[in-house]
Amino acid sequence: MNNEDEFYDAVTGLDSDESYEGVSEASYKDAVVFDSSSQKNNGSVPQENGIKKHRTSLPAVMFSRNTISVWSILKKCIGLELSKITMPIVFNEPLSFLQRITEYMEHTYLINRACSLSNSIERMQAVAAFAVSAVASQWDRTGKPFNPLLGETYELTREDQGFRLVSEQVSHHPPVSAFHAESLVGDFVFHGSIYPKLKFWGKSVEAEPKGTITLELLKHNEGYTWSNPFCCVHNIILGKLWIEQYGTVEIVNHSTGDKCVLNFKPCGMFGKELHKVEGYIQDKSKKKHCVIYGKWTECMWSVDPQAYEAHKKSERKGDNRKHKNEEQEGAENDDADDMPDVQETVSVVPGSTLLWRIESRPAHSAVMYNFTNFTMSLNELEPGMEAILPHTDCRFRPDIRAMENGNMDEATKEKERLEEKQRAARKERAKDEDEWSTRWFQMGTNPYTNSQGWLYTGGYFNRNYQDLPDIY
Repeated sequence: MNNEDEFYDAVTGLDSDESYEGVSEASYKDAVVFDSSSQKNNGSVPQENGIKKHRTSLPAVMFSRNTISVWSILKKCIGLELSKITMPIVFNEPLSFLQRITEYMEHTYLINRACSLSNSIERMQAVAAFAVSAVASQWDRTGKPFNPLLGETYELTREDQGFRLVSEQVSHHPPVSAFHAESLVGDFVFHGSIYPKLKFWGKSVEAEPKGTITLELLKHNEGYTWSNPFCCVHNIILGKLWIEQYGTVEIVNHSTGDKCVLNFKPCGMFGKELHKVEGYIQDKSKKKHCVIYGKWTECMWSVDPQAYEAHKKSERKGDNRKHKNEEQEGAENDDADDMPDVQETVSVVPGSTLLWRIESRPAHSAVMYNFTNFTMSLNELEPGMEAILPHTDCRFRPDIRAMENGNMDEATKEKERLEEKQRAARKERAKDEDEWSTRWFQMGTNPYTNSQGWLYTGGYFNRNYQDLPDIY
């Protein structure tokens, strides 16, 4: 097995049973109508709309990981970046990382909503909700995607959600995945390149986000940029795996000067902050227009800053007494970083407006890698696709296909064969002093940040796929 297998981490959403007490009926109805549009855009869609249905399950259930000792693999890697370690295929999920980042688009309706709004602060609210929703699919996703091969590609067109996307593995050392999504009606462009740096810290694996994400709302001539929060998978060695997102995410509207600052809070000693996200939106004069709050696993709300502060003050009075009791009763567990037993739902501030709510997963999700309906469809090879897709598309990877079908022995053999083929190709290029040439993306300057990144050069959907590398 290849010792260059990148231990990518994936981390999706839970339904909330929260109360809506104190929320205005008008704002709640508006939010529900807005949020319900995602249900027809996620997974299966009605045939009478003239749009095809997508599969909502995998061909086979996942294999148990309980018989494999992770400690025997990771004990020599404490404090190191996990770029060159061998992991058994049973710890994978049947997706390439190129498909994994496509899950950013699961809640595309939030971008479409931003495009439709005339007020820049309201557009920022929708964009902020989209940025949070982009990491929501990571909840309970403790399997790792397959490391993309150099030159591997993936495309996805979703007419029901109004976008198409293309991605390419543009570098192997370091591993960099570039993607470009665009509206089918010309409303937006969403693009970026992802280079996750991962480290093992004894009980957990931490992923440091690398790479800038850019959203352009073409109708409004606006460009937004941000980076994802840190991600940590706890209890790699012992106990139940659980996932935490933390860090500050700044979303900047480079056209208006508006900014949204989101704080993904770490769990904390008693778990009160688990999964919570809190922030604010300010204009270029630094005036705060609203507070954004919620959980990246559940929902996001917006409310007036003064109402939020008044609500927080009343909460703190009761919390001080509660925490004194908890400090006396709390006990530290040296063997596992246990996720808090009591996970409080979001306390809704009166007058809040719902921006986004996660959808429930299919009932069989737990035995299918905790995939959402959207994710279930990503590796589907529909009739007629073979004649259209380039042979570098992830759907043609034999190791991923074998794992999806439940054939782990074949998946392992194919994964080793593909990695050996990639190593041999790299040695041959080195011998001939040939440089690898990307096909659909080139290094360039981001017009909003002036930083270097991988930008789409166009032409993919012209279907001219001559001279593509033989990677499978």
